[in-house]
Amino acid sequence: MQKFINETSDYLRNKGFENPEVGIILGTGLGQLLKKIDIEKTVSYNHIPNFPTATVEFHTGKLIYGTLEGKKVIVMQGRFHVYEGYSLTDVTYPVRVMHALGIKKLLVSNASGAINFDFKKGELMLIDDHINLQGGSPLAFKGVEKMGERFVDMSAPYDSEMNTQLKSIAKNNAINLHEGVYASVVGPQLETRAEYRYLKIIGADAVGMSTVPEVIVANHLGLPVAAVSVLTDECDPDNLKPVNIPEIIEMAGKAEPAMITLFTELIKSL
Repeated sequence: MQKFINETSDYLRNKGFENPEVGIILGTGLGQLLKKIDIEKTVSYNHIPNFPTATVEFHTGKLIYGTLEGKKVIVMQGRFHVYEGYSLTDVTYPVRVMHALGIKKLLVSNASGAINFDFKKGELMLIDDHINLQGGSPLAFKGVEKMGERFVDMSAPYDSEMNTQLKSIAKNNAINLHEGVYASVVGPQLETRAEYRYLKIIGADAVGMSTVPEVIVANHLGLPVAAVSVLTDECDPDNLKPVNIPEIIEMAGKAEPAMITLFTELIKSL
């Protein structure tokens, strides 16, 4: 795998992706952050050697390099999911590449469903911890120990310093930022009523289909990571309505300005 990572990172360096400080992964319906970035380089995933390609219609599939709040950033506009048929090593490959290019911090966003009844759609949740229900690990491959510690400690997978800063930024900007546990499932089907009840029982505050693999790999690389969920729907098993994907995308768009404030102010302070 290291050979592929070297090939990919060399290609991107030659394209001008030089000395990035922060990597950002944008989730479903969360592309407006790009308007804040002074974009210098854009490469489609399908042009990058060894990169997977995004297959979800509302994920555009571009790697973007530029300046945000005085810092050089790499932004993944569109991420990869297990439900698209990718392996967990495919899903997390871009994190390894961004790390090889030199990022020192990783910020992740996603759209998720609120399991906690105190959380409402259109609000944000800072991920403090997670539950991996994707049935595998992005570290479960032969030779992983050559790339970092095989038995990665996950007692505090999200960087406490960045989380503290994000809570402070939320307070200063009157943003209602919940804190909670994110459960990551395979998808792409949404949950049944029984599954929502189960998720609540095991301690999840929100559920989605991403983020956890990337966070595991960030920890494997010793890369500090913070993640924010945009809560796009409320998952009350006793009052469950059929899923409405356009409404979920619309709700992500409504909550996005607050998430952009959190990320831009955090990057400014790093």
